[in-house]
Amino acid sequence: MKGRILVVNTGSTSTKIGFYDSGDLLFEKNLTHSAEEVAQYKSVMDQGGMRRDAITDFLSEKGIALETIDIAMARGGLITPIKTGVYEVNQEMRDALMSGKDGVHACNLSALIADDIAVEVNKARAEKGIEGVCRAYIADPPMADEMLPEVKVGGIPEFERRTLFHALNSRAMVRRYARSVGKTNKEVTVIVAHMGGGSSVSLHRNGLVIDTNDALGGDGPISPERAGSVPGFPLVEMCFSGKYTKDEIKKKLVGKGGAVAYFGTNDLRVVAARADEGDQECQVFLKGFAVSVAKYIGSLATVVGGKVDAIVLTGGIANSKQIVADIIDKVGFIAPVEVYAGENELESLAENGYGILAGEFEIKYYHR
Repeated sequence: MKGRILVVNTGSTSTKIGFYDSGDLLFEKNLTHSAEEVAQYKSVMDQGGMRRDAITDFLSEKGIALETIDIAMARGGLITPIKTGVYEVNQEMRDALMSGKDGVHACNLSALIADDIAVEVNKARAEKGIEGVCRAYIADPPMADEMLPEVKVGGIPEFERRTLFHALNSRAMVRRYARSVGKTNKEVTVIVAHMGGGSSVSLHRNGLVIDTNDALGGDGPISPERAGSVPGFPLVEMCFSGKYTKDEIKKKLVGKGGAVAYFGTNDLRVVAARADEGDQECQVFLKGFAVSVAKYIGSLATVVGGKVDAIVLTGGIANSKQIVADIIDKVGFIAPVEVYAGENELESLAENGYGILAGEFEIKYYHR
């Protein structure tokens, strides 16, 4: 694999970058942004220049000349309508991300920053007479929608189910599984449970994601900081109790739900340590977490009549042997279970970047 690839993945208080040369990871860095630094900006979307400068300054410190970068790969943001795949960053995508029409999240900055850096790379190349154009791309954005029409039915017309899941890592793990059995992602049916700060479970068939949950919209399994799907009537009562604002209710569902609501932490390792010390509430919660993921895996299996080649457990929580064992105990009858722990997002983006350089992907373009 030839080429140098910069990978950009923006989070709420940090910017993760990776730099790859000929397929090898030269370095990765988690550039953290202090609360004081972030507080200077009214919106996360105003932080692009600050984060871009942090990246270019770090590259300079590492002795990486901008003109040597061939591709800037970015985590996808919150935009619809869109399919899975590789997209070149264009002005329409930039406008959609900046507007926040489908949601405002730090991930919206990734493509904007990657594109800005690509512009700087091309200026440097032009000044030095170096041929070739650096372009910015995203791969498998989180709101990619290939869901079957029947699974979008939400019970009432106003509640149509929508997709927002860990598309980047989930699709990469399906490709990884497919390679392990000598097939492509278009030849397998796989259910992927990504378990991190948020949890999403997705059903992959013939290279498409035909069902999943809205992991940022109050749908799906419990996670360390999200409530997952909750009973409707108690939620209505809470909304009209007069005790909470609209934003506070949303925060209870996403951000302050799950383990945060029960124990004040979003680190399941802390909960597991307390469980090991005999804390029964922690023990029950961890069992409940595993059950909620298992239930969602089981429900997706029904969409394809139980014809599933494999179940993949991934994300940081897949490092927990106990949680993994509990989930396997409940879903192992459906299909063999593979465990690919970790988020793997930088690696996944780099894999897509080298696929672009090799001409393996059809490049798509976002249009509103």
